[in-house]
Amino acid sequence: MKVHRSILTLAAAHFCIDNYSTMLGAFLPFLHDRLHLSLAQAGILGGVLAFSSSFMQPFYGYLADRFQHKAFCALSPAIAGVFISSLGLAPNFYTLLILLLLGGIGIAAFHPQGAAFTSQVSGRDHGYQMSVFITGGMIGYALGPVYITTVISLAGLGHSYWAAIPGILMSLYLLRYGPSPVRMTSAQRPSFSRQVHEKLRPLVVLYFLVVIRSAIQMVFTSFLPLYFTTRGFSEAQGSQFLTFFLLAGGTAGFLGGILADRFGGKAIISLSMIGSLPLLFGSLQASGAWSVLLCTAGGAFLLFTTPVNIVMAQKLVPGGASTVSALMMGFAWGMGGLLVPLTGVLGDHFGLQVTLAWVVLLTIPGFLLCLALPAQIQQDSVPMDQQAPARGSVKVTEAGLP
Repeated sequence: MKVHRSILTLAAAHFCIDNYSTMLGAFLPFLHDRLHLSLAQAGILGGVLAFSSSFMQPFYGYLADRFQHKAFCALSPAIAGVFISSLGLAPNFYTLLILLLLGGIGIAAFHPQGAAFTSQVSGRDHGYQMSVFITGGMIGYALGPVYITTVISLAGLGHSYWAAIPGILMSLYLLRYGPSPVRMTSAQRPSFSRQVHEKLRPLVVLYFLVVIRSAIQMVFTSFLPLYFTTRGFSEAQGSQFLTFFLLAGGTAGFLGGILADRFGGKAIISLSMIGSLPLLFGSLQASGAWSVLLCTAGGAFLLFTTPVNIVMAQKLVPGGASTVSALMMGFAWGMGGLLVPLTGVLGDHFGLQVTLAWVVLLTIPGFLLCLALPAQIQQDSVPMDQQAPARGSVKVTEAGLP
């Protein structure tokens, strides 16, 4: 199977942008000691980042479509890099909130168009091509904690801003070689509202499945390094274990997209929910190397469905690929992120280990929801790569690449 060159470009940018989205979890042990943050405050920080980077994705997708300028995508890595990498400079909790809010803008602005364009050029291997795009982000997502921990170890917490360099370079590259939006008339746009109305039930079920998976993922991403430090591991080890968790998920997500093309999304999502429960729960009861191993395996099962959910949504609403991608990648993740502050509050009262175990139990209603999904989703009429570009989609030609 061949990967479209344009998808490789966007996957590289996705790698860079998502690298910054997981740095907060690695920052927290250092900031916790220096600024004396409570678990509740740590949870609020995670919630603010979730709101800015996830909840706001549909809004930035609309703006990108309205103004039709590639700056929304091209400037995102630099914006995320500068503000997220500067967390080490924050003198207090409120400055952290502002930096995370601004850094989340860069994360949110990139995703809708990237996912929509991937669906536009993917052809029949929709799951495979989306897996390439998503895996690029997931690898960056996984390496973010180790990257920022390494920068802090070498340069010091007060010089964490050096980590912004890759994001700035990527933005310069995208400004020169990156994709540009397609200008569309209103007559070219398929009726998004009609398609949503026709497929409302499976869309709602799929949406809440993404919320459940995202809630578990974001809670573990935010608190896993801190949790492992409470179990006797160092801050650096905690960041490394978070990387193992996310890297396993990114690798599994690539495989999940391929398998979904063959066996259908419902089977893959069901396997993810039922398989991650005993592994993640067992990791919280185990200790030492077994805890790390089970947590890594649980991350693989949990994140198995990351590209699958997006592909299923785009097949349900092929004329609104950008919008449904923003809802599944952004708004649903933002809803899941609301559990992060609550986890912090409950962790202060009941302990982080017990609270994380309660979060893992969300996979049970998730599995039950899977039963309501259609066994197979057939894409409506016009193939994705022959449709008029969806809202916020982009067009890349070979001449637009170096």
